[in-house]
Amino acid sequence: MISLIVATVALLIALGTFYFWNSERKKPKKDDSNFNARPLQLQAYERLVMLAERIALPNLISRVNQGGMKGREMQLLLLESIKQEYEYNATQQIYVSPVAWTAIKKLKDQNMLIINQVAAALPPDVNGIDLNRQLLDFVMTQNMGELHNIVLEALNFEAKKLMK
Repeated sequence: MISLIVATVALLIALGTFYFWNSERKKPKKDDSNFNARPLQLQAYERLVMLAERIALPNLISRVNQGGMKGREMQLLLLESIKQEYEYNATQQIYVSPVAWTAIKKLKDQNMLIINQVAAALPPDVNGIDLNRQLLDFVMTQNMGELHNIVLEALNFEAKKLMK
């Protein structure tokens, strides 16, 4: 009787092992070797170029300029626009090099700093158009577009390396 029980248990174990082994063998293997991240990386560089263009102060001012605003309101609108553009594209840092993402962050920070410094240097009752005019004047006279150009060149260079 004991030998019959042992034989039955052994048979059940053998059948279970065979079933498990056979079902594992029939499952399709997930092959990650065919995954190519290059299109996602190129798209990320494209989006970061667009981000750099959208937060460039001349482009930003022409896009958000509204008549009848006070200087402080315009300052906040410009800063909020930069923050929104940056946050919208924050996930792209997954696909680009740390150098490219750092360059974007520095461009964002520089533009926000310029807006705050120019606004602080103006009288509190200045209107938005005068703030925008002073910002554009500052960017042109101080050659503050240089970082923007450097960031664009770096992004283009890295994207072209991916395309080779």
